[in-house]
Amino acid sequence: MGDLYLIIVLFAIPGAAINAQTKVANYSYGKPGTENYEHFDFWTKDGKQTIINYAYGKDRKEVKLQYSGSDKVNGKDCFKVRFANNYILYIVPDEQHLQITDSSGKYSRSFSWEYEGPVNGVGTYCDVCAEDANEAITLVKSAFLK
Repeated sequence: MGDLYLIIVLFAIPGAAINAQTKVANYSYGKPGTENYEHFDFWTKDGKQTIINYAYGKDRKEVKLQYSGSDKVNGKDCFKVRFANNYILYIVPDEQHLQITDSSGKYSRSFSWEYEGPVNGVGTYCDVCAEDANEAITLVKSAFLK
């Protein structure tokens, strides 16, 4: 009876089972709606990394990235992401930001946590999104720095 009750309760609360397991940390550089805007989202399920997306530009053209393992940059723990053309970026989580660079040093940006949700009562609440910068950086560190 206990197991059946749990199943019924989970189905009675829309999204309860999914939201308890799936989380996303959103980071951005630049202003949304402009050509220099860049966005990364890091998805986890049950605390394990699943999907990494990159979006850029005014129209937020989206690209799926491949996780390519952990590494070190200047003695700091990081992880690598790979684009379809084999271009690799190194992502170094610090206390509140993601320092993202390539091996040549030509690409180097500091990404901040990006709030996804209603602003002044306009928009939709994102129940899988990290609630704040602390939750986002903890999520990225625990799931991607392995």
